[in-house]
Amino acid sequence: MSDDPDGLSDIDEGREFDIDVERTVLGDDAAGDREGLFDDLLSGDPIFISKEVLRPSYTPRELPHRNEQINKMATILVSALRGDTPSNILIYGKTGTGKTASAKYVSQELERTSQKYEVPCDVEYINCEVTDTQYRVLAQLANQFNDQNRAAIAEELDALETLRDRASRDPTAFAEADLGVSSIDEIDERIEALEADLDAIEEVPMTGWPTDRVYNVFFDAVDYRERVVVIMLDEIDKLVEKSGDDTLYNLSRMNSDLENSRVSIIGISNDLKFTDLLDPRVRSSLGEEEIVFPPYDATQLQDILEHRAEEAFEPDALSGDVIPLCAAFAAQEHGDARRALDLLRTAGELAERDQVEQIEGDHVRTAQEKIELDRVVEVVRTLPMQSKLVLYGVILLETRDVASINTGEVYNVYTQLCEEIDADPLTQRRVTDLISELDMLGIVNAVVVSKGRYGRTKEINLSVPREETEAVLTSDSRLGEIEDAQPYVQSRFGG
Repeated sequence: MSDDPDGLSDIDEGREFDIDVERTVLGDDAAGDREGLFDDLLSGDPIFISKEVLRPSYTPRELPHRNEQINKMATILVSALRGDTPSNILIYGKTGTGKTASAKYVSQELERTSQKYEVPCDVEYINCEVTDTQYRVLAQLANQFNDQNRAAIAEELDALETLRDRASRDPTAFAEADLGVSSIDEIDERIEALEADLDAIEEVPMTGWPTDRVYNVFFDAVDYRERVVVIMLDEIDKLVEKSGDDTLYNLSRMNSDLENSRVSIIGISNDLKFTDLLDPRVRSSLGEEEIVFPPYDATQLQDILEHRAEEAFEPDALSGDVIPLCAAFAAQEHGDARRALDLLRTAGELAERDQVEQIEGDHVRTAQEKIELDRVVEVVRTLPMQSKLVLYGVILLETRDVASINTGEVYNVYTQLCEEIDADPLTQRRVTDLISELDMLGIVNAVVVSKGRYGRTKEINLSVPREETEAVLTSDSRLGEIEDAQPYVQSRFGG
């Protein structure tokens, strides 16, 4: 019979064996309390208190230099707190001028105040950059309002169940409750009706239904109970560009058919001229109030960064030149506060990786280069396939050190690449248009030059790092399948 009935000595021996192996493989220092993969990275003093404060999705408690626009929005939307329908609002301004942050701030205040005064008011936000069709916008709105209705029904069912329980013991409970019922039978009827409403709520799929059906579900969801609804459509110009103005037409006219609710629209646009695309009837009903957000100057950007830095960083984490430098770089980008915040956050992340206690100006300069490269990667990654083929042609020509690359040369390589991946080539005129689009995106530099009696052409060169751009292009599965594209270019020049 064993002297160790619980088998503990075997466990101890096994543990000692594991430690011996660990010592053999990693050395004595690693065997016990060894350094893990992240221990060294965590050893430095923290720089950030909250990184989220520097992200575009964060809505700050204060929005410097936007009081005028915020107050104008508030004076329009206060009608909702009186139970009236606010005017529709169109907000214009370049990227990073505080449009979305200001509109979200006012909306949060509106909902908070509506709860305070017990006035039913809901705000729903949709970003049209991703939901860029009428179907998807209506489907998202329908599902969001249905979620609200489910929550409201569940809350009322709980209240009715509680009242029924109390009233069965104390009939005076009906007088104290404000639920519009005065007997157990009425409670049961109301519960039955609410459960039927709950069962009738339909979840709208993101594809597959006729648009009319989606609109009807959305309409019923909005009108289910009495309230004022504010629908905020961010980047509304993208919705109109890609899907026309049908969505706006339907939303702007639905108040005449609603029985319980009233709807107001806030449209946010980066394009001051997008209303030129609208039907005159939609333009007149939608653009009742317009608010313009001008770009920030460098001084205003500094104020914004200083406000956010107080919440984002540990004390003394920034050297004196960091915020002015971030503001100066962003002011060159049309006063873009989003760019300034990205710069400050990225500079902090770089300093964190360097395990230093303070962010310096060099971290900002490196961050500027990194963000620019990240922008290029994202733009190139999302290009249509035909544009990728044109850009790949330019890269292959530059790889061969072709001087003064012209449109004809790019087109020849482009057609060879199309043949390689079995794509239908576009006309040379259309490829010239694609080169102009790449020029506008800052990916290439295309200059029109005269060739005398031979006419005019474009001389093209890359405006972005070649190796990184090529890596993004070849990460596309179709372009990545092209085997040894170089000989196709070489053969054109007798190589």
